[in-house]
Amino acid sequence: MSQKARGNFAVLQGKTMPQEKAGRNKTIDISVEDGRQYLERCITVDKKVELTDITDKTILGDCMTVMPLLPTGFVDLLIADPPYNLDKDFNGRKFQKTTEDLYIEYTENWIEKAIPLLKPNATIYVCCDWQSSSAVGSVLKKHFKIQNRITWQREKGRGALNNWKNSMEDIWFATNSNSYTFNVENVKIRRKVIAPYKVDGKPKDWEETAMGNFRNTYPSNFWDDISVPYWSMPENTAHPTQKPEKLLAKLILASSNPGNVVFDPFVGSGSTSVTSKKLNRHFVGIEINEQYCVWAEKRLEMANEDTTIQGYADSVFWERNTAVLQKKFKNPQITFQEWSENV
Repeated sequence: MSQKARGNFAVLQGKTMPQEKAGRNKTIDISVEDGRQYLERCITVDKKVELTDITDKTILGDCMTVMPLLPTGFVDLLIADPPYNLDKDFNGRKFQKTTEDLYIEYTENWIEKAIPLLKPNATIYVCCDWQSSSAVGSVLKKHFKIQNRITWQREKGRGALNNWKNSMEDIWFATNSNSYTFNVENVKIRRKVIAPYKVDGKPKDWEETAMGNFRNTYPSNFWDDISVPYWSMPENTAHPTQKPEKLLAKLILASSNPGNVVFDPFVGSGSTSVTSKKLNRHFVGIEINEQYCVWAEKRLEMANEDTTIQGYADSVFWERNTAVLQKKFKNPQITFQEWSENV
């Protein structure tokens, strides 16, 4: 990687100041000082390691220097959410927008370091915004077999006065070979049936229940059922670009099996690791920022007691604003009014 490319992704140290929260605010924002016990659970890697040394661990360090020290061929599923080619402050570590050529060089650099870690039948997902999507896709195409590009609706923010509101992000889906895992039955979406179709008076491809008519549908590559973590959700942290556990759950359930290893070289506040743990997968995550490592370890601890994933219940994914309906399937005592107000 050229010196200029590194310079455009230079790191500046800084600190965040704690703020008082409302009583119902569940945001995890514990400081490094107050969360020292969580930071001590992380490991550092400065020499070649075995898989047993890193399994189910958060590695504190720069993925560019850590990945060459990891075992070869241990990853079943790679999920990467690298810094987008935007000006962004990650708790004092500032990434500056650069040219497309330099961002391609940056992407090429980390992907080349990740390739030796992958199993022959591994799957790769890489998150990006619309501006850098073509650059990321071009690099992935050089090294892997592109299977699809997912676009998901990130319904957050106030919009712009002089442009269309940017509420979409991409996830490139690629594989190391033509032999790969894809459990489509595990990622169905439960939707309310508006115009039920019957054959001989019986439901066709839908279910009639006391709560309404529903169909479990196969997923497409456009996801409009994702809620970005917000202040009243237990999974929420103060990380500026945190990915929802529901989104990660779709990738993990579709492209890995229980006991597989999920690897995230930019693990941030731990969403990939936490979701993997909740779904009985092993995980390895790398994060350069101490603050985010603290939040990741705090969330991993919370997952010991709470394995729920917002929007995923009854072994299916649910549309937005159906929390009460999901509970109704498990708890028939919920009133019809409570249910109907959330359908």
